[in-house]
Amino acid sequence: MQAPDPRAVRIHDKTSADEFLAGLMATMQSLGVVLASESEGVRAGRIREAMVDGPRKAELASAYLNGLEAAKANAIALARFAPSGIETLKAAHRRFTVIVETNQTVLATARTVSEGLIRTLADELGRSGTPTVYGRPSTPPSPYGRSAGRAPLLLSRSL
Repeated sequence: MQAPDPRAVRIHDKTSADEFLAGLMATMQSLGVVLASESEGVRAGRIREAMVDGPRKAELASAYLNGLEAAKANAIALARFAPSGIETLKAAHRRFTVIVETNQTVLATARTVSEGLIRTLADELGRSGTPTVYGRPSTPPSPYGRSAGRAPLLLSRSL
């Protein structure tokens, strides 16, 4: 649902105000559904499936932000022609904010967990490649530098 350029939207009567608010609410609702689906997939560990709607999410987010800019540009007209619609929009925006915050929390948690796993894996690989002499880690002299004898860290992008 592509919103028009915010500078091009001009609300001049009650009908155009109601149509604009209905379109913005529909965009917000669609984006909320995509975000909730993404959060659910990430929580369940189905990262690849959860990120399938990435392009749609970007398109809806762009349309939503353009709609908010258009609403700001036409605030006086909206207050004049659709005051109850503005209150409905504010209530829907508060509910939408909760969905966005939940999505951001889930994504931040997944990022933190994956970074921790990679860091732990790298530490384990580094520790197992370090020889010990009398119980203390030791690095043998090498003409190739300090990292000689360590296994490289490999990542699979197909997970």
